Amino acid sequence: MPMVNEVLAEAGLAPTQLDAVAFGRGPGSFTGLRIAAGTAQGLAYGLDRPLLGVSTLAALALQAHRRFHLQHLVTALDARMGEIYCASWQCVKGKLTPLSDEAVLAPEHLRLPNDQVEWVGVGSGFTFWETFPADVQAAMLQHLDDLEPRAEEMAWLAADDFAAGLGQLAWQVQPIYLRNDVAWKKPA
Repeated sequence: MPMVNEVLAEAGLAPTQLDAVAFGRGPGSFTGLRIAAGTAQGLAYGLDRPLLGVSTLAALALQAHRRFHLQHLVTALDARMGEIYCASWQCVKGKLTPLSDEAVLAPEHLRLPNDQVEWVGVGSGFTFWETFPADVQAAMLQHLDDLEPRAEEMAWLAADDFAAGLGQLAWQVQPIYLRNDVAWKKPA
């Protein structure tokens, strides 16, 4: 909460001047997402403002598009336990169109929605490059495994969603885990 106060003070805003509250809804780690969701829900409820959950994978795609003008992206984040959170996107003039659902899967199971375009892989999930299928590697122009989702792109996406009337009541917005079994169990 002190960080929220610092950001608002730096922007010269009082909490009551906010139109909405947004947070990174995942996919991501269980604990991190619960903390983000709980904090955002508390702020939105207390301020009586709509809440917007923003995909971390979409924020990563928008960042890559804005910085490098990339059009066909696969975003992948390390989901631990030998898996990645991933999705594919088409990006044109700052607008994202999802080409696949967000998923959690082993890197060797990644499939591209279209192998006739040049793809760029973005995110920490591409540290598993050697385990991706050969056809995925062949369709990838390059991969950038050092980019992480940023608040700046989350704010852009949230502003677009807010303008489109997609804000919800605080209790209606949930984090996205993608993995139902969040506890790792040592194989027997």
